[in-house]
Amino acid sequence: MHHVGVLALDGVVPFELGIPGRVLGAACGAAGEPLYSVATCSVDGGPVRTEADYGLTVAHDASLLARVDTVVIPPSHDLGPVREEGRLPDPLRAALAAIRPGTRVVGICTAAYVLAAAGLLDHRPATTHWREADRLRRMFTTVRVEPDVLFVDDGDVLTSAGVAAGIDLCLHLVRRDHGSRIANEVARSCVIPPWREGGQAQYIRRPVPEPAATGTAPARAWAVEHLAEPLTLADLAARANMSVRTFTRRFRDETGATPGQWLTLQRVELARHLLETTDWPVDVVAHRAGFGTGVSLRRHLHAAVGVTPQAYRRTFRPPGAGTAASAWASVAERPRQGRVPATAPGTPTG
Repeated sequence: MHHVGVLALDGVVPFELGIPGRVLGAACGAAGEPLYSVATCSVDGGPVRTEADYGLTVAHDASLLARVDTVVIPPSHDLGPVREEGRLPDPLRAALAAIRPGTRVVGICTAAYVLAAAGLLDHRPATTHWREADRLRRMFTTVRVEPDVLFVDDGDVLTSAGVAAGIDLCLHLVRRDHGSRIANEVARSCVIPPWREGGQAQYIRRPVPEPAATGTAPARAWAVEHLAEPLTLADLAARANMSVRTFTRRFRDETGATPGQWLTLQRVELARHLLETTDWPVDVVAHRAGFGTGVSLRRHLHAAVGVTPQAYRRTFRPPGAGTAASAWASVAERPRQGRVPATAPGTPTG
């Protein structure tokens, strides 16, 4: 059982406050046992004002934070001196001081200000809502602010963008802790996608495609079922009955990525799924995922998650994982969350 403490500050946004309990609370093991316990506290154990037209009562004070494995701080619209001066009020500073060394700390949206003011983001990458990114960068010059991503995982400290990006981050925690099979089940239970079509992009300045325009979704669906084959940009464009130029433009409009970036992402995630759920050798996984060789798979997987295929398998393959046949049958259910900068052999560019 992994114990999670959620610290609700005055002005807390109720939507994000509920995300850890809803997402992490949906994660169950093979026997249906809960994998996380989630409890909420305030600095002093008293009621908390919310950003909405109601308040909340909590069952714990900040001493809870000394007893948990992960601390999550949702955003607040009333951070006062934290956001204005980069200074923690004494009660909040004392509350954060209760966190044990080695505890994982998660900040959703504007909670990045709290982590930065506490010194937890010094010389580390972090993100927040895109409207706050410039201000956070100016106030805390040692923080490496990444404004265009949904979340940043820097090991024991994680931050996310605003609103629904907190869902992406909590789902990422489940996947990081327990692998894609359980993360997929959580996504299904919460009726949320296990990945975002735009990959890691927090927001994209682009027009919404015209409703009457022919989309690229059918071509993408076909590509996902043929990842083991060499796929060219011309192949995908032909599937959509478009010219290569038109297809590339509409693809980027709809997904926020080039066809090459998107296809590499699908192949990486298929490879991750197969590493978790089969005993196939790395070269076989590479072939099935469309990378051609184990060398190519190793390069792309390392770019995506920072580890080799064997290390990934040791970390994420659950006890009693399915056979190769059952895993291949469930490929359509795999998640596709991640960020992959490179392209694979046979991957279209543009």
